[in-house]
Amino acid sequence: MELQGSRQASGRRFAIVVSSFNKEITDGLLRGACAVLSEAGVTDADVTIVRVPGAFEIPLAARHLSMTDRFDAIVCLGCLIKGDTMHFEYIAEAVSHGIMAVSADTGVPATFGVLTTLTEEQAVARAADGPDDKGREAALAAVEMTTIVEAIAGLGQA
Repeated sequence: MELQGSRQASGRRFAIVVSSFNKEITDGLLRGACAVLSEAGVTDADVTIVRVPGAFEIPLAARHLSMTDRFDAIVCLGCLIKGDTMHFEYIAEAVSHGIMAVSADTGVPATFGVLTTLTEEQAVARAADGPDDKGREAALAAVEMTTIVEAIAGLGQA
């Protein structure tokens, strides 16, 4: 037996948590994520966008959203660009572990669309319209995970 996610998500509900910090870049990620959800058959009414101040706040918002039992998946979008201090490393690690914990602890897929780049140019390239947009990738993973989680749950009922 092999289980694989579908790229169709009509009728499923998604939350997108997006950081306002580095807004020019995160808006690009958000456009890409919304485009994928639309392509997957998700209506605007089935998408809730939550803006948080920075990447560090993404996991907390995602956890609260997952606890509402309203969403099939949560797409997490942000942008961290390395500076001259250790701040980047601490925040990147905390955010990645926090997003993973939301999925593991709640069973609601929370996908990682947080850029962790060395330069602003790298971030801009990863948020530009097109197939390499990391917002698109995070939304596609969320779409596929909703059907994978459902298929796995069905194994216990068989």
